[in-house]
Amino acid sequence: MDHGGEYAPDEKVELLGTWSSPYVFKVIWALTMKGVEYEYVEEDLRNKSGALLSLNPLHKKVPVLVYRGKPVAESDVIVEFIDEAWKDRGGGGRILPEDPYERAMARSWVIFARDVLSPPIWKWFTAPGEEEQEGAREAAVAQLLVLEEELGRKEFFAGDCVGLVDLSLGALAYVIPIYEEITGTRIVTEERLPCLSAWMGRFLSSPPAKDHLPPLEKLKLRYRAMREAFLKIG
Repeated sequence: MDHGGEYAPDEKVELLGTWSSPYVFKVIWALTMKGVEYEYVEEDLRNKSGALLSLNPLHKKVPVLVYRGKPVAESDVIVEFIDEAWKDRGGGGRILPEDPYERAMARSWVIFARDVLSPPIWKWFTAPGEEEQEGAREAAVAQLLVLEEELGRKEFFAGDCVGLVDLSLGALAYVIPIYEEITGTRIVTEERLPCLSAWMGRFLSSPPAKDHLPPLEKLKLRYRAMREAFLKIG
């Protein structure tokens, strides 16, 4: 993995993660935006290392960023930490807006993505029956239309370049097409969601993401197995 950037010897950075986690990649994209060099440590969450349990004893999850020997956990917290710790780094400016109101609004959209948008998308993918799946799909589209209106004609949710909201939504740009292929149903179309559809392609080719994506074919196999397991339960 190409980590790029330069840092002082006393600024050693490590990132504990797992290859399939969208939360881990959100942090990777933030580090890439700031040009921060780091050492990536792959964790097996079925057999968690002593290092992970020691560095994140509260949640015992990835990602964990270790900076100067001190751990920072939870992806949203880590991204804001990166933006503050390396505020003058990276050619793309700050990840969070400078203006307090705009910063608050960006955080509110991150919460929307996590608490309002993600649940119906996941339900659409894992629902066992056609009627339940269709209901979840319609609920997901309704929330995606909210995003469509917010994005409008902007290149990114932050404006001309990637920002906090883009990083938080970024995994959808590759996850939704995988879900669509596996389920055989579309949820984001150019006809219904033209701005969001264009944004998905734009984000995947943006500097933070284009060389920092999970192995998509491997991820597809993982999601297919997960869906089959849910269908058997249903």
